[in-house]
Amino acid sequence: MLIATLVLTLLGLTLGGLLGLAARFFAVEEASPIVKEIEGMLPGSQCGQCGFPGCSPAAEAMANGSAEVTCCPPGGRALAENLAKLLDIDLSTLGETAEPQTAVINEDLCTGCTRCYKACPTDAIVGASKQIHVVYADACTGCNQCVDACPEDCISLISEPVTLTRWHWTKPEAA
Repeated sequence: MLIATLVLTLLGLTLGGLLGLAARFFAVEEASPIVKEIEGMLPGSQCGQCGFPGCSPAAEAMANGSAEVTCCPPGGRALAENLAKLLDIDLSTLGETAEPQTAVINEDLCTGCTRCYKACPTDAIVGASKQIHVVYADACTGCNQCVDACPEDCISLISEPVTLTRWHWTKPEAA
């Protein structure tokens, strides 16, 4: 009984020490807090419209200053303004932001081929095989992948309606 207890204690200490060494040698660097905060503000749809493969690399580029805060079309002007406040950037020097768009399916032309919802990265298209498909606008990022995949050309992108979070008062011009 004493030998079994000693063997288990020795085994536990050895494996615990190995795990401690592995944690030290194979540690992964944490992203800076500002990168995590920027990534939390981004839509998280990983659509690639900004030119980066996902929201994490885009957040890193914005924190480093190599990407504009206006590079995220799904976020629109409201996101650009919030990012500019966070990073202390004057938004008026950056120019216009791309308007967020939403996909719309023309029901008269849709044959239900299912290619559009297979291409959608955010699962914003709902439907079944050989039935009409519908776009769930709250999940759509306007990434244009469904438009490219549709063989019937029944999907188009439209600008999202203006809401309180998207409304922007343009700067008045001098008389």
